[in-house]
Amino acid sequence: MANHVSSLKRARQTVTRTAVNRANRSRVRSSLRALREALVKGDFKAAAEQYKTTVSTLDKSVQKGVFHKNTVSRYKSRLNARLKALAPAKA
Repeated sequence: MANHVSSLKRARQTVTRTAVNRANRSRVRSSLRALREALVKGDFKAAAEQYKTTVSTLDKSVQKGVFHKNTVSRYKSRLNARLKALAPAKA
């Protein structure tokens, strides 16, 4: 256990930051799960709406430092490809 005042403070900060990061990561995973479920169901309209919220959540996670920008870019690209494949063909 930490003994110095500064190391005690760092330990407190670590606990707080861990909780914040865990909450942010959980929010992203829940959003991704909801989008994947909408894609599996085949409902394009619902999937498109969920895609917007998921992309927003992913972008916020990059700003907060939860995920790397390239990781989020890869997620968005793959999810968008799946969404486009589900889109109805234009006449």
